[in-house]
Amino acid sequence: QVHLVESGGGWVQVGGSLRLSCRDSTRTFENYPWAVGWFRQAPGLEREFVAAISWNGGSVYYTDSVKGRFTISRDNAKNPVYLQMNSLQPEETAVYYCAAVHSLLPATATMTTSFPYWGQGTQVTVSS
Repeated sequence: QVHLVESGGGWVQVGGSLRLSCRDSTRTFENYPWAVGWFRQAPGLEREFVAAISWNGGSVYYTDSVKGRFTISRDNAKNPVYLQMNSLQPEETAVYYCAAVHSLLPATATMTTSFPYWGQGTQVTVSS
């Protein structure tokens, strides 16, 4: 139903910023309701939750370590969903994935199993 494409990853120095984008090429996102999450996975580690947003942007969740530095957003068109990342640290080097679910933002949005649709990921490398 959706085809998620992430972009905006790359290499950045410690303390730098990147803005990731998650676009649904089918434009199904623009229909009510699709909630979206961002996750990341570093080599050898499990995929972990970063942030999530409801369809209208009225509800957002963040993992504690990114609060105040990362912002998840979507404009009135609902597509794409952005993740603005500031003050990046080396331990945040990972492949960042966006994921989607055709529902209101679930209370279990921190779990990978809450999202059935996934993109291929975009690499973020933070160098010291």
